Amino acid sequence: MKKKLYGNTGGLKANQIHRLENLYRRRTPPELVITPELAREISKLSFELRRQIGLLLDRSGRIAYVIVGDNQKIVIPDISSFRSAAGRLKGLRCIHTHLNNEALTRDDLTDLALLNLDIIAVVTISKNGQAAEIHTGHIRPDKSEGLPYIILPPFDVNHPDTDCLDIIKALEAELARVETLIAEKDRHKENALLVSVTTDSKKKAVESLEELKELAESSSINVLDTIIQQRKKIDSRYLMGRGKLGELTILTLQTGATIIIFDQELNPSQIRSITNQTDLKVIDRTQLILDIFARRAISREGKLQVELAQLKYLLPRLITKNTAMSRLTGGIGGRGPGETKLEINRRRVRDRIRRLEKSLDSVRKHRKQQKSLRNRKGLPVISIIGYTNAGKSTLLNSLTNSSIFVENRLFATLDPSSRRLKFPEDTEVIITDTVGFIRDLPKELMVAFRATLEELEGADLLLHVIDISNSRFKDQIASVEKIIEQLNLNRIPLINVLNKTDLVPKEFAENLAGHYNGTAISAKDQSTLMPLIQKMEVFFKNDLP
Repeated sequence: MKKKLYGNTGGLKANQIHRLENLYRRRTPPELVITPELAREISKLSFELRRQIGLLLDRSGRIAYVIVGDNQKIVIPDISSFRSAAGRLKGLRCIHTHLNNEALTRDDLTDLALLNLDIIAVVTISKNGQAAEIHTGHIRPDKSEGLPYIILPPFDVNHPDTDCLDIIKALEAELARVETLIAEKDRHKENALLVSVTTDSKKKAVESLEELKELAESSSINVLDTIIQQRKKIDSRYLMGRGKLGELTILTLQTGATIIIFDQELNPSQIRSITNQTDLKVIDRTQLILDIFARRAISREGKLQVELAQLKYLLPRLITKNTAMSRLTGGIGGRGPGETKLEINRRRVRDRIRRLEKSLDSVRKHRKQQKSLRNRKGLPVISIIGYTNAGKSTLLNSLTNSSIFVENRLFATLDPSSRRLKFPEDTEVIITDTVGFIRDLPKELMVAFRATLEELEGADLLLHVIDISNSRFKDQIASVEKIIEQLNLNRIPLINVLNKTDLVPKEFAENLAGHYNGTAISAKDQSTLMPLIQKMEVFFKNDLP
């Protein structure tokens, strides 16, 4: 049986509850926000109870919910089961009373946005308890300057001349038009809004979002817009604050976005809170990187490593995923406190993690055997490291005349490649390309790629390739050096290789080479590599027995 009243009915008399329940019988013509009679009735009740009274009406004008609030607010119940017949609005309008003659508040407009309501309306009450004015608002369907919602002029309760059905139809037509335009432009891509919520400077946030945009584009995601919110303190529940999240939700409607990507890692409770407020897919930077790795892994080892990283990231968030799912399916399991689908999923994930770790242990043993054989042959090892897309694979190809896959995108190489390199004086070495590093490399990936990264421990020399044409190269150097320290590789000799000199002024490259005690090259141009080759050859003559 459907619950008739929502909210706190404590302290109400039986006849008052009966009068509230009778509101369900009232019907409003679809074109009206609310009838004058109904507006007067809820105002009278609200004034008598000293509580706000709210109604949720569907498109036909039927009352779907009656809500009893307190003197400050109402709390709208879960309406996730409602979907509009067309467009992307909820198919419900909310009308409630305000006791202090207030117009629409920030909370009202946030509810409008987060719940995708057709219309939000407030009935103000005069000092003698009579319904006075009706204030209405709806989302702004286009992404124009100004507020993301439109507040209409108030009208007298006795003259409700606003045709809300026409407004709703026009809104949905415009939203559908935006969605169609986006779909035609990028039919097979996700359309994303990128969001950064930070306590850092705006400059740092912009640079970080630029990298997030590169990551998104590497994953074939179409970036529609970027949003930055600077805060003194991060909101522990929503990261960005509920009001800002409401504006973001409206922006997703205005732009036709299908996914929101946060630059900051979201903890399980934040994912739960945010996904409870929007039907869109919500991921963070770590999930995006994991997705890219999953797409790029080719070898069995690479696929095992990526899957392990994904499952370790997913495990604490399984409850979040299922909670989000329960909003759409009406709940999980249903067998009481026994083993629910959630627990089955978690158990299966843990079992799979154990199997993957066992498989990767076998890979590590195989690597040690290969390393032992190589050591017996007495060949020194050079490992190429650097930030993702710095040009490591291109350098390996140019040095060894190889044809390892190269592409101008982040994480084009995941699986390590090794080649032999013979110096002019017949000294032979093994030179190895490795997966690119990135700022704040997800710890799950660091653990999963341990077998690959351990290969670096056996290196006799590291080549740190730096893309000096990238405006963020100083931060990238710092990120790589931090990871080198975390992996305890700073004991291994290192040569800084300043790449992509063809894209910067010659004097700039020469100055950087002096500052970083490095060698400036263009990995695409073999004629620029001789100084680097000579430096490596001299190192092995002087530093190896």
